[in-house]
Amino acid sequence: MGSKHSIGKLGIWAGLDGGDLEAAAAFAASIEEMGYGTLWIPEAVGRDPFVLLSHIAAATESLYLATGIANIYARDAMAMNAIRQTLNELSDGRLVLGLGVSHTELVSAVRHHDYKKPVSAMRTYLQQMDEALYLAPEPEKSGPLILAALREKMLGLAASDADGAHPYFVTPEHTARARDILGPDKLLAPEQKILLMTSPGEARAVARQHMATYMGLPNYRNNLLTLGFTEQDFDGGGSDRLVDAIVAWGDESELMKRIEAHWRSGADHVAIQCLRPDGQVGYDMDTVRAFAPGH
Repeated sequence: MGSKHSIGKLGIWAGLDGGDLEAAAAFAASIEEMGYGTLWIPEAVGRDPFVLLSHIAAATESLYLATGIANIYARDAMAMNAIRQTLNELSDGRLVLGLGVSHTELVSAVRHHDYKKPVSAMRTYLQQMDEALYLAPEPEKSGPLILAALREKMLGLAASDADGAHPYFVTPEHTARARDILGPDKLLAPEQKILLMTSPGEARAVARQHMATYMGLPNYRNNLLTLGFTEQDFDGGGSDRLVDAIVAWGDESELMKRIEAHWRSGADHVAIQCLRPDGQVGYDMDTVRAFAPGH
C-alpha cells in the first residue's frame, strides 16, 4: 500500500452527464486551473466513468481523476485491475480508483446481479484484483485505491486492504469516527454537499430535493441511524436537523466552516459537491469558483 497519497485538500465532486464530452473536459481543465486537487465523478446510469476520465486525462496535467464510486458489479476484478493499470499509465498515475458495492436496488433491479454480503464481496473482489493476470507494461506511478465505506466493517476493510476511504452522504462526526477506524496512515476523503443559499426555507427545499434519492437507500439510512439520527428524522423528506447535517447551506463563511470541520475531524481531502440553487441536477459554477483554493 505504501505511504499515504496526497490528492490535495479540496476536490470537486460532480456529475458531468448533463453536457457533452468537451464540456466535461473543459470543466476539469478549469477546476485544475483554480487549484482543486481532484475531480470526483460518479457511476450510475450514464457514461462509463473510466472512458470519461480517459478523455479528461488528455485535457489536464496534474488533476487527480477519481471515481466516486465505481461499482464492483459493473466489471469483474480482472477487468477492473486492467482498467486501473491502463488509466494510471495513461494519466501518469493520476487515477484515484474509488470502488463500492453500490446498493441492492441498483445491483439487483437495474444491473440484474445477485447482491452479496457487502464486506465479504468487496474483500473477495480486492483479493481477485490483487491476483489478476496483467501482461501489459505496468504504470510507473499508480494512484490510490479507496473504498466507499460508511460503517465499521467496511471502514476496517478500507484500512486493511485498501489505501483509504471515500464516505458519501456523511457528516464531520462520521469523519471523526472513520479516522479512528482507518488509523492515521490511510487516505480519508469524505464528500460534502454545499449550497450557497442563505434563506433557510429555500435552502432546505433544494436540499431535500437533492437528498430524496439517497434517503430511500438502506445503506445511507442505516449509517445515519448509527450517528444518532432516528427514524423520525427521515419523515417528510428529512428533518431540519438531518437536512442541515447533510447539506451545508449559507454564505461562503458558513460553508467554509463545514469544510474545515471535516479537516479538523481527520479528513485529508474534502470532495465538495456544489449544488445548484435552482434545484437542477449538475454543479453550480459560481460556488465552484467561490471555494477555489487559488481564490
